Amino acid sequence: MTLRGTRPNPAQWLWYAVGGRLPQRCSPWVLHDVTCRTWAVRHFVRGLVQMSPILLLLLLPGPLYIRILSIVLGMCVGYFYSMTYMWHTTEHRLVKQGFARGLGEQTRRAKHAEADARAKAAYERLYRSNS
Repeated sequence: MTLRGTRPNPAQWLWYAVGGRLPQRCSPWVLHDVTCRTWAVRHFVRGLVQMSPILLLLLLPGPLYIRILSIVLGMCVGYFYSMTYMWHTTEHRLVKQGFARGLGEQTRRAKHAEADARAKAAYERLYRSNS
């Protein structure tokens, strides 16, 4: 099985997007989903799915501009919290799939370890030299 594993079908993905657990055969895909290069964008899209019911405010009575501003404000607050807790949420998704806590952060760090070491060495040369 590849790192990406078995992709969930659309119904399973919707369940996963709102916080559900996927079948065990999709576990490698979940690890890929929360550690790949675009993991933050994927988290943002899952947040959009979670906040889409707020669009029901358009059905309420009242001036259209108030309903639209309510939706915009609600989504801004929702995204603020979604992005603030992004690391915690992705770790929780992995724990639900049976992975050890901390694996997501550890995997993301390992992928960038060489670049981080070069950046640290450049910093040390530039700012920590004894000249």
